[in-house]
Amino acid sequence: MMVSPSGMHASNAERWSRVQIDELYHSPLLELIHQAGTVHRNHHKANEVQVCTLLSIKTGGCPENCSYCPQSAHYETSVEKQELLPLSEVVESARVAKRNGSTRFCMGAAWRQVRDDADFERVLEMVQAVHDEGLEVCATLGMLTEGQAKRLEQAGLHAYNHNIDTSPEFYPKIITTRKYEDRLQTLEAIRKTKITVCCGGIIGMGETDEDRIAMIYTLANLPKYPESVPINALVPIAGTPLADQQRVSVWEMLRMIATARVTMPAARVRLAAGRTEMSFSDQALCFLAGANSIFAGQKLLTTPNPGYDEDRRLFETLGLKVLTPDPDDLDAIPATH
Repeated sequence: MMVSPSGMHASNAERWSRVQIDELYHSPLLELIHQAGTVHRNHHKANEVQVCTLLSIKTGGCPENCSYCPQSAHYETSVEKQELLPLSEVVESARVAKRNGSTRFCMGAAWRQVRDDADFERVLEMVQAVHDEGLEVCATLGMLTEGQAKRLEQAGLHAYNHNIDTSPEFYPKIITTRKYEDRLQTLEAIRKTKITVCCGGIIGMGETDEDRIAMIYTLANLPKYPESVPINALVPIAGTPLADQQRVSVWEMLRMIATARVTMPAARVRLAAGRTEMSFSDQALCFLAGANSIFAGQKLLTTPNPGYDEDRRLFETLGLKVLTPDPDDLDAIPATH
């Protein structure tokens, strides 16, 4: 019988052990998918999916040396450095995303950390403007302090993305310009506000199954597990140290998605990078395994992604309905004008 602590919810009243998650992850795949699907239906509408759009508002030149990232200044890639976008361009992108069914609009800047400068003031204006368009606003700007998180909250930010990427043990093999603890400290700062947490990781970087289990263990046992958990499949990019990595199989993605769903039942498990390599059938299996959110639009920061039209065909084929915004969620973090 598969392990499934009862009463699990976002406050983590009961915690998962490494042994329990290991047993869950390595259980027969069809049984794992069945359990994850059952948990999914107990906590979410089975045929509903949240559509999110991710826009790079500042591209390239990042001082971090993340081995998977073409935006790192440490590597020679095809990504061109681009300074912070004008407010009007960001707002127009948000409007296009909303017309195409997105309820969450995420803005990413290739920074190591947020600085209290003119650029941050511009980002705060972007957050407030997108909030005023009736969208959940998410940002991923690198490390930040509690005070900066509070200012983002006041501007109307709904969620902050800050992935832990992988296990604590494997992390130093992927990134050396920051520490795993730095990621956790930023998550702590966000939790001192009303901003929700979007935090997941990447598979296919050369990690073991044990590293993947350790990543889920870390996420599921945070004081409050993330409201959104993106599961990314590495997209190898020429010029980065991981350019020659073999792409992960759909079966590996299914194990990660299903394990995340069972251990973090109330979270939105997001099928993120790597969807361009997945057929409709592959993605259908991911939804069966508990995924209920995707990133839409032609790009995820700098990597390719299926377009809105292709996703509409996917939803029509599978009979999935796009989540509509909940006014209570949008009003939970009102922008301070």
